[in-house]
Amino acid sequence: MEKRLKIIFFGSSKYSVIDAIALHKSFGLETIVTSPDKAKGRHKELVPAPPKKFATENNIPVITADEIEESLITKVKNLNPDFIVVADYGHILPNTLLNIPKYEPLNIHHSLLPNYRGPTPAPSAILAGEKETGLTIIKMTEDVDAGPIYAQEIYKLKPNETTETLLTELNTIGGRLAVKVIEEIASGKNQPNPQNKPTTDYTPKLTKQSGKIDIENPPDPKTLDRMTRAYYPWPAVWTKVEGKIIKFLPDRKIQPEGKRPMSLKEFQNGYPKLSQVISTLFN
Repeated sequence: MEKRLKIIFFGSSKYSVIDAIALHKSFGLETIVTSPDKAKGRHKELVPAPPKKFATENNIPVITADEIEESLITKVKNLNPDFIVVADYGHILPNTLLNIPKYEPLNIHHSLLPNYRGPTPAPSAILAGEKETGLTIIKMTEDVDAGPIYAQEIYKLKPNETTETLLTELNTIGGRLAVKVIEEIASGKNQPNPQNKPTTDYTPKLTKQSGKIDIENPPDPKTLDRMTRAYYPWPAVWTKVEGKIIKFLPDRKIQPEGKRPMSLKEFQNGYPKLSQVISTLFN
């Protein structure tokens, strides 16, 4: 491509950095828009979002914003971008932003749209026991995840797939597909196709309570396995026994509050009283 394309990337998670790396390698990113630094740890030290860290290391200008405000829209408009690309950003972009780029506003979505629209397509697919999912590149519209499709690729889920491994795989596909789609659009070689009606519900936003289970009325082992993989690394599957938080992790691992993850056998040996209650979940 003779003319350098000006791309503004919106993302907030460590997974979105995978897409940013692919785009920056191919085109060079004009700016990265991400969430502000957050206080973490016991000492509440400010920690930058992973995309900001990537941008700083690669001398890419950064805009941080908690909300989509007029000042952000003005900054993006003044950059006169060819494309806006969004991956795991966490905020809905209004039309005033979507109408800015010369070519298109693109979204990297972690499912085979139109199914699994919404904020949690990856864990939702694992929870549902899907054998395959995929990655979709769409033109962003006012209706969330409903824009026309530029490209899709199927991904077959592994039996031990977690949300962490799935998002890593899907964003690797997404970065590659986004580069291809951008090159095709800029060359006039790609027209999007409208979506059909979805056959799955809109996926819900996860909270800490999403992973809580009732030890008196626990899920069956098959459901528990799906939950531990879908909710890993966050919010994790957890319950309270005798005032202590117990987490259930993939591969039948258990993590008592304040302790390292351990096997079921290690847990039984170290916590014989608690293990009588917990062990029944795995039978």
